[in-house]
Parts: sequence; C-alpha cells; structure tokens
Amino acid sequence: MGTKVLAGRYELFERIGEGGMSVVYKAKDKLLNRFVAIKILKPEFIHDTKFIDSFRRESQAAASLSHPNIVNIYDVGREGNIHYIVMELIEGRTLSDYIKSKGAMSYPKVITLAKQIAAALAFAHKNHIIHRDVKPHNVMITPNGTAKITDFGIAKAVNSATIVDNTEGIIGSVHYFSPEQARGGYVDEKSDIYSLGIVMYEMLTGRVPFDGDNPVNIALMHINGEIVPPSKLVPGVPPALEHIILKCTDKYPVNRYASADELIEALNNLEFVGSVVGKSAIMGKNGRPIAETDYNEGADGDEYEYDEENEPKKNRKSLGSRNKKKKLIIIIAAALAAIALGLAVGFATGLLGGKIISAPTFEGMTVEEAEVAAAGYDLKIKVGDEVISEDVEKGCIVSQDPEAGSDVKTGSTITVNVSKGLGDGAVPDLVGKNEDDLKSYLEAAGFKLGNVTHKASEKPKGYVLNQSPKAGEETEKGSEIDVVVSDGSKAKVAVPSLVGKSESSARSALSRAGLRCGGVTYEYSNSYGAGTVMWQQYDANSELTKGSSVRIKVSKGPEQTSPPTQNPNQGDDEDDDDD
Repeated sequence: MGTKVLAGRYELFERIGEGGMSVVYKAKDKLLNRFVAIKILKPEFIHDTKFIDSFRRESQAAASLSHPNIVNIYDVGREGNIHYIVMELIEGRTLSDYIKSKGAMSYPKVITLAKQIAAALAFAHKNHIIHRDVKPHNVMITPNGTAKITDFGIAKAVNSATIVDNTEGIIGSVHYFSPEQARGGYVDEKSDIYSLGIVMYEMLTGRVPFDGDNPVNIALMHINGEIVPPSKLVPGVPPALEHIILKCTDKYPVNRYASADELIEALNNLEFVGSVVGKSAIMGKNGRPIAETDYNEGADGDEYEYDEENEPKKNRKSLGSRNKKKKLIIIIAAALAAIALGLAVGFATGLLGGKIISAPTFEGMTVEEAEVAAAGYDLKIKVGDEVISEDVEKGCIVSQDPEAGSDVKTGSTITVNVSKGLGDGAVPDLVGKNEDDLKSYLEAAGFKLGNVTHKASEKPKGYVLNQSPKAGEETEKGSEIDVVVSDGSKAKVAVPSLVGKSESSARSALSRAGLRCGGVTYEYSNSYGAGTVMWQQYDANSELTKGSSVRIKVSKGPEQTSPPTQNPNQGDDEDDDDD
C-alpha cells in the first residue's frame, strides 16, 4: 500500500498502528510537504451509515481543538469506500506501552503527565467536547516527555474491552469508563475526570483497579466495587496524591472535582508543598521514588541511576545541591520558629485575655441560626465558602473552623462553610428521548423528573417534544425538569397492502396497523374471486394519521348472465312452411 495516494495528496507508507476500528499509516502530505498520520476506517464499518456519520461529525468537531497536549487533526475525508482522518504524526509511544515497559511510575512523573492530560481535557471541555474514552492507549508520549491525547470524541468500534449502548454506539473502554457510562447514563466532563483518575491509578501502581474475565463484570465493578487505595499496593504513597486519585474516581460525579482545572489546581498544590517541605513529601524512603527502585526518569527522558546518597551520578552538581539544601534548612527553621512564636503568643493571649471554651457545633444550622447561637457563647460567625453537598440542605452549614469541640477563646470568630446544595449544572437535552428512560437519565445527570404532560402529536408515543428548563441552561442540581411527551394520537402509520386479501383479513390488517376499515363497496369482477379485496382507497405503504379510515372494494365474483329464451311459436311456423 506504499504507493497508494489519497485525495491526490496523501501518500501512504508503512503501517504504524491498529485499533479496534481503524488502521493507522505514516503518510506524506505532498501539498504541504510534511509527514502525517492517517487513520483509515476498517472495511467492516464502512456500510454502517450511523457509524460513518458519527465518525465524520465528531472528527470534524475535534479538528477545531488546537492545544499542545492534543494530537492535532488536520483533515477528515473520504475517497470511494475509504474513510480517513489526517492527524499530526507523533514520534513516540503510547502511555500504555510506556506503563507496560516501565511499570509503576514515580510520583513526580505521575503528577506531571496527569497535569498535561488534564490540561488537554480542560481545553476540550471549554469547547464543549467530551472525550468519553480517556485511557493510556489514547495518550501519546513524545521523546521529550510531553503527553498528547488523541481520538477526541471519535466513536470507538466494538471489541472485547468495549461496552455499547443502543443509541449512541460506543460509550467507552470498560477498564477506564465511569459508573454513569457503565449504566448508559448521562455523560459529561466529570466522566472524563473519572477516567483520568483510573489512568493516574494505573500510572502509580502499574495496574488498573478493576479487572475481570468479561467486560460486563468489569462494568459492574465500576458501579458497585470499591477501589483498593493505591497505598495498599504501593507502600508509601503520599496521602495527598491518593486523596486526589480517589476523589477523581468517586462513584458519584458530584463528589469528583468540578472541572479539570480544579484537578490541575490540586496537583499544583501538591507540587508546591513538595517544593517547600522537600521531596520527602511526595517521595518514598530516602527520597527515592517508590515503585522505581533503581532509576528515576529525567525531564529529557534520560534515566538517572541513584547512589547511596540518593544523588544522580549523571550531571551531578554538588555545589548547587548543597546550596539548595542550605536554603531549604533556613526556610524550614524560619517556619518552625514562626510556628513556635505563634503558639507562644496564642498561649499568652489565652491567659491574659478572654476565656477558653469548647467550640459548639453549628453544622446543620442556617447562618442566621448560627449567629444567634454563637452570640450566646460570645463568639462571632464568619461565612467562608459555599460548597456542594448532597447531604446538607442548601443554605445550611456543612463544616466549621475551628471544629466543634476545639478550644476557642470567647470573642473569637468561627468560619463556617455553607451548602449550596448539589450546585449548578447544565440541563441535559431530553428532546427526542423516550419517556421510559427519562428518570434514570436525569438522575445520572443530577436532576429529577418533574411534571410530565402528554400532548397529541405525530411523533411516536412517549417521544419527548419539549422540556423546561431548556437543554444547556444552568440550573441547580437536584431540581426538577418538566417535559411534554407525545401521546402518539397523531402518529403516522403505514397503510398495509389489502388487495388480494379476503375482507376479514383486510379488516384485521388495518386494525393491526392502527387504522379503521371505512366504507366497503361490493362489485362484480371477472378478475377477483368473490370476497376478495380488489381496490383500496390509499396505496400500500403510504402514511396516514393513526386511527384514519380506509375504504375498500370487495369482489362479488363474475356477473351471472341469463341464457337466451326460445319463441314458443317458432316450431309451428316451420311446420307450416313445410306444408
């Protein structure tokens, strides 16, 4: 296939990859004189019109994304039966190959790659594109250590590790998709965050949290199973990093990070703590990365061997290292001194002024109720953050600082965080869906089904005609969405073929189709036997409103004619003539 040229400009060379739905070739764009990667759809999918439409539509949408951590899509086209996507050629390997060859990664490497993948997702989400299939196989690692996500929004083909629904086609790879994907529910940005959490788990431990003999069992594990904390598999995992991964992979979307940007902020904070307190905050024994006992990979991709002093033998800069250590010691000493001074001042203040009491609990109260209660203790209330909570009613206090039971001085201030309920979210699009699926679909998106009004319509029974609020509007999670549903009374049905049937069979066929038999006319016919329908008012397969009537004509058989009668006097006349 090395001589094959697509669209008169893309010359195909060697095959460089293959997936469930396509084969990837290295090619040269003769027009722009650059090498590209071309993904060609496998022949078994070229006759699936729905699949092809989704392939083309979503690939064109993904082509609008331009980001350093996203594999660029240059072109989408078709030549004959060949459907193809032209992409940026990445010299590197997939993250799945990287994990397979190197095993578990060091914590700094996991954080670095996770931030890059999250940055790509954040950019895509802001452009209203959900990946739906974040996994190591779809992440390329360049020689300089940059992560680039591919296959944004492209429907996946069926294989042993993929789950399919009946409306949207492929919904993700079973080892990495979210519980809501496993249920076939509403999928949004938080589904991608869940999948990234699974990828982070695999990078950190060298294995996925859920595995089994068949995809259905694995899907059920995502819905019902508890993830084994990474620290149980890799000794010394920093609690902060474990918390980030477990929050990403929470069963309930509302408990995950609200956005990929929020996840990046959490990872940045973890790195910042490590830079201030020292690498021991994110490293294992002796400052060495757990799960990478002998080597740590540098930013340039080189491996650095550690000696007994935990200093890399390659490019060692002893003087600079010592200076950094001295600065770090000074910072830590100053911090400890400040803490000690603060404690001393606080102790002295407690002795010299005010009374030490046990902080009461304000959780579950409204701010107004808390202010009244606090006044009785000579305390003040300050409102802190509004936080999402599925347990505490909107407007009530979720948590406080200092916590209830802590020693506080009278006259001091208690900061309280107030519930904003489940937060706001975009209302999913319900128009066109079936009434029977609405409740579970809305629950997966964090909303409830409100009033259901049935209306006469040409649409099938149960078809959602309208909704309030409209799709895409931001409204409080947990609120009700009202819908208008077709009762099917004006739905169009196809007229069955009646000619040639008996009258009783024709009546039954009309009834099964949702139509009525109208007037029946009986006429003689030399072509149709008696009792056979020989004409119908509307042609077969034409569409009528359900409940309409159809007139028919039924044959009475051939018309009977009387034999010619003889003149009674005819014989006498003949006799007379003979005479």
